[in-house]
Amino acid sequence: MSQRIVIDPITRIEGHLRIEAEIKNGKVAEAYSAGTMVRLLEEILKGRDPRDAWAYVGRVCGVCTTVHSLASVRSVEDALDIVIPPNAEMVRNIMFAVQNMQDHVIHFYHLHALDWVDVVSALKADAKKTSEIAQSISNWPKSSPGYFSDLQKRLTKFVESGQLGIFANGYWGHPAYKLPAEVNLLAVAHYLEALEWQKEIAKVHTIFGGKNPHPNYLVGGMACAISIDDASGINAERLAYVHGLLKDAKTFVEQVYIPDLIAIASFYKDWGAIGGGLGNYLAYGDLPTNGYRDVSSYKFPAGAILNKEVTKILDVDMRNDSEIQEFISHSWYEYAGGDDAGLHPWKGETKINYTGPKPPYDFLNVEEKYSFLKTPRWKGNAMEVGPLARVLVGYGRGREDYKDVVDSTLKALDVPITALFSTLGRTAARGLEAKLMTNWALEFYDTLIANIKNGDTRMANMEKFKPESWPEKAQGVGHTEAPRGALGHWIVIEDQKIANYQLVVPSTWNASPRDKDGNPSAYESALKDTPIADEHKPVEILRTIHSFDPCLACAVHLYDEEGKHVSKVSVM
Repeated sequence: MSQRIVIDPITRIEGHLRIEAEIKNGKVAEAYSAGTMVRLLEEILKGRDPRDAWAYVGRVCGVCTTVHSLASVRSVEDALDIVIPPNAEMVRNIMFAVQNMQDHVIHFYHLHALDWVDVVSALKADAKKTSEIAQSISNWPKSSPGYFSDLQKRLTKFVESGQLGIFANGYWGHPAYKLPAEVNLLAVAHYLEALEWQKEIAKVHTIFGGKNPHPNYLVGGMACAISIDDASGINAERLAYVHGLLKDAKTFVEQVYIPDLIAIASFYKDWGAIGGGLGNYLAYGDLPTNGYRDVSSYKFPAGAILNKEVTKILDVDMRNDSEIQEFISHSWYEYAGGDDAGLHPWKGETKINYTGPKPPYDFLNVEEKYSFLKTPRWKGNAMEVGPLARVLVGYGRGREDYKDVVDSTLKALDVPITALFSTLGRTAARGLEAKLMTNWALEFYDTLIANIKNGDTRMANMEKFKPESWPEKAQGVGHTEAPRGALGHWIVIEDQKIANYQLVVPSTWNASPRDKDGNPSAYESALKDTPIADEHKPVEILRTIHSFDPCLACAVHLYDEEGKHVSKVSVM
């Protein structure tokens, strides 16, 4: 006998996601992923000044608070053939690295850890034993018995009051939790410490970008000025402060995040064989060290992997209209050429055609359209994007920095490389990236300082900033690697205005519905065969979905419960 369960909304993510799963013999037989909200930024941008697009798309999400703006300015620069100064590239790289490592820490502790950590169990912990565990895996100074004992007392007050606050609504006591009470207490302590750390590292964005979230970008470079002795510019004092924050980040990642990741993963090695899914991986690459157009200089290498063949990395061409296409066979949109057509983003259309049930409803009709997410494909293949894709591509490209962190982690956990193709591998990949990122950020900083010492303080190239110099028609693509995966913005400029703009975002790749042939995308595929101990408390489904770090705000104008428009944004 099978039973369909619904999780709607999935929590601890950004945006609105619904998962429906068929449970048979204690496992997920089939799963369906539905984005239940749509933003329609593509239509909002039509007719606007291309130089302003970054400010609109940056508001897609307050979590990935820089990546859309970065992809946007790059798309315009690509269309208009603008080359930015090296300093601007390094500042963009530093801001990118900060966003990435902050996002990975937030994901591990605040969005995903509670799928593995039983908070209430920490009340039973022996604080002295927790201290011994902490000191055995790290040199982090906050590890005394008294420190953990005081935290335990605070946590006890939460529980006894009946108001768990940020720890409410968990599946505490679920049989899928395996950590000893002492490790649970350690994880809760670092959960709270990570809250403090993440707000500190974000100050880098306020120094270079003026604010966080949504720091400022500029077509042609960056809007901040290097002025070593001027109190109003990026001076020596501010640069030194950035350096201190980057060094603190390296310490936190290496002494807190990575040890916790390995310690927790060691109790869940069975998840190295669960949640693998497609086996196809896609990365656009990023973090240029010799200009954005020199893909070979990227710290994040680009490439695609099919059928888990890590030794065979395929090249990706984002301009080729036969490589990246979006389909809508199971999406609440319509194309002028019919629902079975696949459109490259430069020719993309975003016209809503909602044909789904009126809420409240029991189940979606998954044989028809059931999501506000389109279905992207690379050469016809469903692809997984994200940290795991990037780590596998880097490893497959033979990069020594990737091989070092991957091989050392596999050795520490005593698991084979095949364990990477899993929920556990997806979660571990974020930590490995964060470790790489802390070193790269300091490299970018050193390069920036060296440029300044050599007399180069340029931060913007304004040569082609004025529309009078633009061609009558131009098109460009800007890409980056958001914390959640490959992100592309495609722009068409006509008569100095945006004629078409399409975003294909990480969660569109991962969370999209089936294609016209019924093939699942990453979420739907990864959930198959997941064991479910209690169908009323499906923490196992949350583990795999959260391992992707969903962000539906990017992927999906608002409706009321009867399907009517709540608001309309007019293009002036």
